Amino acid sequence: MKFVAALFVCGVAIMAVEAAEQYTTKYDNIDLDDILKNQRLYKKYFECLTNKGKCTPDGKELKEHLPDALKTGCSKCSEKQRAGSEKVIKHLIKNKPSDYAILEKIYDPQGSYKKKYEAEAKKLGINV
Repeated sequence: MKFVAALFVCGVAIMAVEAAEQYTTKYDNIDLDDILKNQRLYKKYFECLTNKGKCTPDGKELKEHLPDALKTGCSKCSEKQRAGSEKVIKHLIKNKPSDYAILEKIYDPQGSYKKKYEAEAKKLGINV
């Protein structure tokens, strides 16, 4: 019985560690299309990410985790977060290339992530 209890405790501990290695999903239901279509909302997020304005709680979370997500290939992202990232990147490159360039200078000044993800971007139809 002690063995079973110890095994259960270890299992719970492992699940807690695995859960801690993922970004929060509490903002996963935010409508990205709404933000990308609404210039006022978009501007607030852009200003947050470029250190030119206040951040909403979800913007702050994004700004905090963006460097790590770039570094690790979004390894801590949920599937919805990965899909959202692709959507936003495609939108920026296609519709807001100057904003994309500004963000690139802040979050990838040496171009190392651009090189790292170039092949993956091509698979997604993103020309960087």
